[in-house]
Amino acid sequence: MTKEVRVRYAPSPTGFLHIGGARTALFNYLYAKHHNGKFIVRIEDTDIERNVEGGEASQLDNLKWLGIEYDESIDIGGPYAPYRQMERLDIYKEHAEKLLEQGAAYKCFCSSEKLEASREEQKARGVAAPTYDGTCRHLSTEEVAAKEAAGEPYTIRMRVPANVTYDFEDLVRGQVTFESKDIGDWVIVKANGIPTYNYAVVLDDHFMEISHVFRGEEHLSNTPKQMMIFDAFGWEYPRFGHMTLIINENRKKLSKRDESIIQFVTQYKDLGYLPEAMFNFFALLGWSPEGEEEIFSKEEFIKIFDEKRLSKSPSMFDKQKLTWMNNQYIKKLSLEEVVALSLPHLQKAGLLPEELTAEQHAWATDLIGLYHDQMSFGSEIVELSSLFFKDHIEYDEEAKAVLAGEQVPEVMAAFKTQLEELEEFTPDAVKAAIKDVQKATGHKGKNLFMPIRVVTTGETHGPELPNAICLIGKEKAIDRVGKFAQ
Repeated sequence: MTKEVRVRYAPSPTGFLHIGGARTALFNYLYAKHHNGKFIVRIEDTDIERNVEGGEASQLDNLKWLGIEYDESIDIGGPYAPYRQMERLDIYKEHAEKLLEQGAAYKCFCSSEKLEASREEQKARGVAAPTYDGTCRHLSTEEVAAKEAAGEPYTIRMRVPANVTYDFEDLVRGQVTFESKDIGDWVIVKANGIPTYNYAVVLDDHFMEISHVFRGEEHLSNTPKQMMIFDAFGWEYPRFGHMTLIINENRKKLSKRDESIIQFVTQYKDLGYLPEAMFNFFALLGWSPEGEEEIFSKEEFIKIFDEKRLSKSPSMFDKQKLTWMNNQYIKKLSLEEVVALSLPHLQKAGLLPEELTAEQHAWATDLIGLYHDQMSFGSEIVELSSLFFKDHIEYDEEAKAVLAGEQVPEVMAAFKTQLEELEEFTPDAVKAAIKDVQKATGHKGKNLFMPIRVVTTGETHGPELPNAICLIGKEKAIDRVGKFAQ
């Protein structure tokens, strides 16, 4: 490439880092790093009324958590600062004046009531996409001056050129074309002096020397408006690439109101998902590598990333695939790392105290170790290990069917005797005790193990039985067997 690759992710602090935003940031990051370029995070905070407390921090903190490191932004600076739009108002104002001077833009004094009436009238005539009717487009210099002198508020609108075709080669979609006749004169500066998105973004991209813009397909229709601004100043366009929608498992567009899918990165973090797994999953959400392999490190993704393999079809957010992938990463962790990931969730649930004794920590480590390979995310340990914290067991239908076996009373009576006689309560000792029950009763296989599992744990499936019984504890195990035998 002839010039340095510079890409940007430009979130609005009107919300927290969302699945879609994370994917956009990730693809920009991978493209930049693949080409030894720069990845910039710019904050588009001009929608003052909708900005939320913590929105900015959520964007930056969660990008860092995911391992998406940026080269320039509000917290680390850079040669093109400032990186907040509200700190760049002088730039927007200066260039809006230039557009007015050259006649590419004009002041519009139409009230919101008049604009609404015009929209309704166009709709009544069957216009599917109403546009500005051009009332102020032809005001004379004297008329504009008089309205300003009278204190009438105004916006600044772009004067859309007539009969212009805007076409470009989209990095994802191929050739895309828009006609200027379908776009009404649009507002570049609001009455309060704040620039609109489609105006400010062009100035920022130009002055920050952004070379490529990867963003969601919802921005596709914004592109011709932005091209108008580039054209008005005689600036070179960046290369555009519009990524497809993320859809849910019902093939519906992913909405922030869709409660079937966890929407925000911080929620996955809080649930005990691993950032490396989330990075891997997001990277495959609308992009595919060659071959069948799906697990890659960040360094491998940077090496193999090719924008030509970005999907032209909607990307399904597969929850089962995400939990499978996170499980693959958890399996690779050491037991110590898995304990660090999941122990806080047992404490938060009130199942273990905040301050653990050495004995309690050792017990918790053994407990978590039982589920190391099974766990899909950290907080899942609460549900997986619930049997160890129950005072009362309720048998489901499958468990009741096991306990209805005619051999069960004999097996459980013999097992109770064996438990009571154990001097050491270790997995090996419990395993030997079960073996002695087999010898004493003649029952083996499922007829032996299933009743013991159901009575001691309340479940028909679970971790290694001797290990589970040891973690339940001798006193509680004898109590459960005894209650059944009564």
